[in-house]
Amino acid sequence: MDWIEIVGHLGALLSSITFIPQVYKVYKSKSVGDLSLYMMLIVFSSTLVWLVYGIALTLWPVILANGFICFLSTLLIYFKFAFAKRTIPVVPVDENLN
Repeated sequence: MDWIEIVGHLGALLSSITFIPQVYKVYKSKSVGDLSLYMMLIVFSSTLVWLVYGIALTLWPVILANGFICFLSTLLIYFKFAFAKRTIPVVPVDENLN
């Protein structure tokens, strides 16, 4: 493995771990109010494109990093829906019923 491959793998590793703190925080707090669904959908879509590119050219750093980021962004999208606060509709009470 030459030095440029090592740089590629290091970049892939660093890119991959950027989402770990966010996934952990959302999982622990169950709070997704500040998590942008649009941003997560863009990240998910871009990692899919990079994944196809990496697979087509057999670029392992690209495949590994984007496969992992795709997995983490999928988790965040799932959390966005699973941990969303559900609002219960308020039904007005008619006080003249008694």
